[in-house]
Amino acid sequence: MRNVLTIAGREIRSYFASPVAYVLIAAYLALAGYFFYALITAFNTSLQIYSMMRNPEMLSRFNLNEMVIVPLLHNMAVLLIFIVPAITMRMFPEEKRSGTYELLLTSPVRVGEIVLGKFAGGLVLVLLMVGLSSFFGVLLLLYGNPEVPLMVAGYLGLALMAMAFLAIGTLISSFTDNVVIAYVGALFALLVLYTIGWLGETIQGAGAAVIKYASITEHFQTLLKGIIDTRDLAYFVTVLVIGIFLTQRSVESVRWR
Repeated sequence: MRNVLTIAGREIRSYFASPVAYVLIAAYLALAGYFFYALITAFNTSLQIYSMMRNPEMLSRFNLNEMVIVPLLHNMAVLLIFIVPAITMRMFPEEKRSGTYELLLTSPVRVGEIVLGKFAGGLVLVLLMVGLSSFFGVLLLLYGNPEVPLMVAGYLGLALMAMAFLAIGTLISSFTDNVVIAYVGALFALLVLYTIGWLGETIQGAGAAVIKYASITEHFQTLLKGIIDTRDLAYFVTVLVIGIFLTQRSVESVRWR
């Protein structure tokens, strides 16, 4: 555990010693803030219009969670597709390019500890971004009347999705010594994982069920409804474990060449 924490601390320092972490956090929060402002403005405008029309039936359909929180979390999930690869693209390629990768592999540290340490370092940054974005939920609690359990489940889903994205990005990063290839490869993999559910809607039979289960969006949607199902939690844990396991095998293959 000490080796894992040491490597994780080294990763965290590398992020915050350069503008990388600050730029990514600022970009994520700025875009999320823009989406929040646009959604809350549209909600208030529509509410005022229907209030002036004195249409109680339409007013009863207005739901802060469905019209603001759910689309906001969807938008923030899409932002993570582009931001997480920027976090993971340097994990292994920078080590390989600087010549410290061989030193790391020949040091008295297990491959699993190397992988977990690098993953943990990126995880701190990712969860920090997700945690800071919960400020928008706090604003809604102060000035609105959202359904707290649904909002908590939605942010849990966003955190789990971020962890799954990070595991996949870490895996792609271990395949190459080029940061551009690591970024593009991780971006492509995350886009496929996020959109593959659309393919499941165009076909029928057992194949459609398999594709929908493989889609991270399907499981994220369930959490956005406020439903914390063990099947969805198992899915995220499975993606996380498989990503870290394959990363370990990828690093080990280099170690024994």
